Amino acid sequence: MAKLAIPEEQMLFPRKALVTLIVPLVAEQFLAITIGACDTLMVASIGEAGVSGVSLIDQLSQLMIQLFAAFATGGAVVSSQYLGRRDTKNACKAAKQLLTLSVVVALVIVVLSELFRAQILSLLYGKIDADVMENSLTYFFWVALSFPFLAVYNSAAAVFRSMGNSKLSLKVSILMNFTNIAGNAFLIYGLKIGVAGAGIATLASRSVAAIVMFVLLTDHRKNVVYLERPLHFEWNGAMTRRILKIGIPSGIENSVFQFGKLLVQTFMAGFGTAAIAANAICNSIGSLANVPGSALGLASVTVVGQCIGAGERKQAVHYSKVILREACISMGVLSVVIFIFTPQIVSLFNLSPEAAQLAGGVIRTCMVANIVLWPLSFTLPNTLRAAGDAKFTMIISNISMWSFRVLFSYLISGWLLRRFPETPSLALYGVWFGMYIDWLFRAASFVLRFKSGRWLEKKVI
Repeated sequence: MAKLAIPEEQMLFPRKALVTLIVPLVAEQFLAITIGACDTLMVASIGEAGVSGVSLIDQLSQLMIQLFAAFATGGAVVSSQYLGRRDTKNACKAAKQLLTLSVVVALVIVVLSELFRAQILSLLYGKIDADVMENSLTYFFWVALSFPFLAVYNSAAAVFRSMGNSKLSLKVSILMNFTNIAGNAFLIYGLKIGVAGAGIATLASRSVAAIVMFVLLTDHRKNVVYLERPLHFEWNGAMTRRILKIGIPSGIENSVFQFGKLLVQTFMAGFGTAAIAANAICNSIGSLANVPGSALGLASVTVVGQCIGAGERKQAVHYSKVILREACISMGVLSVVIFIFTPQIVSLFNLSPEAAQLAGGVIRTCMVANIVLWPLSFTLPNTLRAAGDAKFTMIISNISMWSFRVLFSYLISGWLLRRFPETPSLALYGVWFGMYIDWLFRAASFVLRFKSGRWLEKKVI
């Protein structure tokens, strides 16, 4: 850890405390990624139509999931800053209001998703093959039912992280993953019900995790922050506004990000089933490579949030640099390993030769971009959000998504389709190179904002 010119005993997060927070987060993020990867890998046994159907719904469900993550980030920032100020009473109020808000929104989303799932998928993916659409409709039905449970799990996990307790959510994540894998094995391989089995297993795993986390968060004897009268509905307008001060910009940012990805997916439908299947594998492997950066970004919300709440701006800057450095190193090492073993990794999936070759090439370009750009584009902005600078990250992300990712994905893919009409699947490279241009703009913008110090001037509580 870089040296800071204050005594060790005055540091809010000594090395041991920082390691204790970060290591379980990294492990938990690896486990979280395996849910989607296991669904894709196990569904691969029934062919590319199943893989494509699961992939398309995973992209759509991420739009909703990111909304819950935004609320969780807002609640974690507020709770962390109150804990930094040693105001546990308001930290508890923030935790309860976070769960209330997340569950109410999730229930609304479930109703809309189930009532209009056919219309939503037809609007977004009207050009896909009939068997892919059938698999998508089936998987979406079950996954949508899991949204309220996912909202509870994400919110409770964010509250525990704000207390510096990431070990507990790791243990529950292990339980969730075990339930998902066992369910997949029984329903897909045993009962042979295909993508429905993957969806039911995901629903079961998220339900178990949510119930466990909710019960644990009600224990006032073991937790500094806990749920008071957990089954009693309360609406705290002032606390909700504090959460939404971070949650709304983050939610808009995350939702627009996912909507942009969905828009790109709509014109990807014309690339063929091989490209859609290859893209699903690339997304899974790319997410795996991003795990250290994602985990360290979550850690920065707790660490920087508590520093800001305690009025320790120098420590906030110090820990931000430490976290970013560790993200770059860990992601660099992992990306190099994946780059080297890409052929072996792709061979694990039941892809056609065309889809396998395409996936291998795209994955390697992604690993190169990951090393250079991803931590600056996605780990660093969490530092800004933790201090309350969520509006800036939202503006930059929206500009970058529409001006670079969507536009350049469309232009580059269109050029590749015209240049290689006999192999339309090659247009997938255009989607990914448009994304790399997006990362470059984000990285430059967030680095300049961090160096300016203006993010330290924001107030949440």
